[in-house]
Amino acid sequence: MRGDPMGERDPHIPVLLRPILETCAPISGLWLDGTFGAGGYTRGLLAAGADHVIGVDRDPLALEMAQGWIAQFEHKLTLVQGVFSELDTYSDKLLDGVVLDLGVSSMQLDLAERGFSFMKDGPLDMRMSQDGPSAAELVNTADETRLADILYHYGEERASRRIARAIVEARAREPITTTLALAEIISRCLPRPKPGQSHPATRSFQAIRIAVNTEFSELAEGLAAAERALKPGGLLAVVSFHSLEDRIVKRFFQLASGQESNANRYAPARADSAARFDLLTKRAIGPDDQEVSENPRSRSAKLRIGRRTSAPAQAVDAAALGLPEPPAPKKGRR
Repeated sequence: MRGDPMGERDPHIPVLLRPILETCAPISGLWLDGTFGAGGYTRGLLAAGADHVIGVDRDPLALEMAQGWIAQFEHKLTLVQGVFSELDTYSDKLLDGVVLDLGVSSMQLDLAERGFSFMKDGPLDMRMSQDGPSAAELVNTADETRLADILYHYGEERASRRIARAIVEARAREPITTTLALAEIISRCLPRPKPGQSHPATRSFQAIRIAVNTEFSELAEGLAAAERALKPGGLLAVVSFHSLEDRIVKRFFQLASGQESNANRYAPARADSAARFDLLTKRAIGPDDQEVSENPRSRSAKLRIGRRTSAPAQAVDAAALGLPEPPAPKKGRR
């Protein structure tokens, strides 16, 4: 995630950039920044010694906003509008490194008209790529059970059924079309937060955003695409911001490094145990006190880094990664 729904951020401060550059040093060759955003990681990589960076973002606005400064890098930067689940198709050469900073960008949060933040009133949108079904369509058409499942599985919201019922009752009176309208409905279902606690709508907005942008399947496919795209010795650095994301990333590296044996003692041993990654971070790296002070949105960030081996890449197994997934809607229900 490149932004914080509470608004505590500078859009030009890339989270955990310093430990990425230190752990991956020396930086050289061809890198791909799979979540380009404001270009913070890209500029950091180029300044550290990368020969060329491919900057990828699904949001056309991010690439449009970069036009004012990319000229200074001449032929060292290529921008691509796309998703990181297809990052292995954006270069005809194998990569020396891939950086993924998961989630919604600060620029998207800052713009009320994008509909990501419950701190500003705007249309209920949340689409990172600015196309496809919006959050308003999901909130106003999905049935109560489907809404509750999304809030629970993607947001770990324990009051999911109560909130879903309130949403259905409210939309029966009039469509829910703005961020503040939805946030108010959710807030009425939950206790008033104590000082220091997050906004009551935080988990629900996260869940709806994840559903609208199919973020978990994108993440799983993106990790697999990075495995295919990296040369032996290439580096994969992933920054996550909440436990559901980090759980997927952690599990991917466990499986890919051959350290999955203790995950389920009842499961049969895998024959394909050749490690495809060596772990450079045995445990996730978090921000130090200095970074949290300079950039409060980094406080929940976790960084995991692996180095690609020469073992053949394998297809992603969503079930093995433990992707949270609401039950499929029954036929005839939306």
